[in-house]
Amino acid sequence: MLVIAFSITGAARSEDLRVLQMNLCNSGLAGCYTGRSVATAADVIRAQAPDVVTLNEVCRADVAVLARGGPSAFRAVLDSRTGGATRCRNGDAYGIAILTRRPVSRVTGGTYATQNPDDPEQRAWLCVDTGDISACTTHLDARSTAVARSQCRYLLGSVLPAMRSPVVLAGDLNLRAGVRNCLSTDDRNADDGGFQSVVVTGTFAITSKRVLDMRSTTDHPGLLVTLAPR
Repeated sequence: MLVIAFSITGAARSEDLRVLQMNLCNSGLAGCYTGRSVATAADVIRAQAPDVVTLNEVCRADVAVLARGGPSAFRAVLDSRTGGATRCRNGDAYGIAILTRRPVSRVTGGTYATQNPDDPEQRAWLCVDTGDISACTTHLDARSTAVARSQCRYLLGSVLPAMRSPVVLAGDLNLRAGVRNCLSTDDRNADDGGFQSVVVTGTFAITSKRVLDMRSTTDHPGLLVTLAPR
């Protein structure tokens, strides 16, 4: 269970905020699936004690395992062929999720208007409001840079400005250095040297990042970023 608290008074933080992004490749359908990434993620969460965890390519039941009763939110990714949720190999809903150490007062999410017609997976975004910050995650299109860039611009330009500030976004954006094209001049970001990024808006500065070994249980490392009030 997530056990370390962080204290905030209004919008002014008194402590650093540690954000952990992981893509667990746990649908059971992709070539990167090992069946061991959730157990490894649980080990990483216990060892690193992050304040916010964002998860991509997870099954709904994975979220309960990793949150262990703590605050969490999950959004299923739609399948354009059925109009329902994309399913993991075990039949569970597949999607994205957020875990936090503070109670969640509001959950919002959506499916992007721009989608890749060659991919039935309808990419989505998810945000939670803890009453002091907003935390968001997404997994953008992996087959078309143009589609991923359009999705990123919508998320950064329309969704995040409507959230309670400060806003932290972490996810697999599939854009490498191209993520800078989605950001405003006031946004700050750190990445894993690949496709995963943490983006922060508002009264935070990025003070450190670590790329974490997931022991070959998924095709992405963990990305741990520490933010500090400015």
